[in-house]
Amino acid sequence: MTSLSPLLVADLVGIAVFAASGATAGVAKRLDLFGVIFVGFTAALGGGIMRDVFINVQPFAFVDWRYSTVAVVTAAATFWLHPAVNRLRWTVLVLDAAGLGLFVVTGTLKALDAGVPPIGSCIIGMITGIGGGLVRDLLTGEIPTVLRREIYAVAGLVGCASVAGLDAAHLQRPLSIGLAATLTFVLRMVALRRNWSAPTAS
Repeated sequence: MTSLSPLLVADLVGIAVFAASGATAGVAKRLDLFGVIFVGFTAALGGGIMRDVFINVQPFAFVDWRYSTVAVVTAAATFWLHPAVNRLRWTVLVLDAAGLGLFVVTGTLKALDAGVPPIGSCIIGMITGIGGGLVRDLLTGEIPTVLRREIYAVAGLVGCASVAGLDAAHLQRPLSIGLAATLTFVLRMVALRRNWSAPTAS
């Protein structure tokens, strides 16, 4: 990739917000600068690396300098500019919801572009979205959000299905990316606000 296509822009923005989410979680755990950058880097790029492995392409995180640069710079900036400690948890949740929306959308579209059928593309898109948060939570000693009762992976799947449908309808890519990512973000935030949750075993 040499030009700033809508898909690349969305990918880089998703990397930035997940890097900030991971770095903020690292700050909340009082990690040092290296630890914060490492958590931010892996949170930002983990889902995309999984996606690229599944669609059998070289991970862009390793071949395009912009991916790793955005992740490192954002994580480092977050370390120095993080908000007050009592606001960190909500900041992580908001950034994570934004990253989820962007990554499920770009993951689904990249899988579709690679020739993966729509259902398979949606699964890859969901894995792209939850991969970074999963790595972040494991590195900071938290139960991964996707394994809790909260509506998380379901919100991601809704975003995957919506962008696949919009793409099949030949809607312009920037518009379909924006609509599907916003839908995922809003669904995730409403679920948090209203304490929606999936059923658990009694």
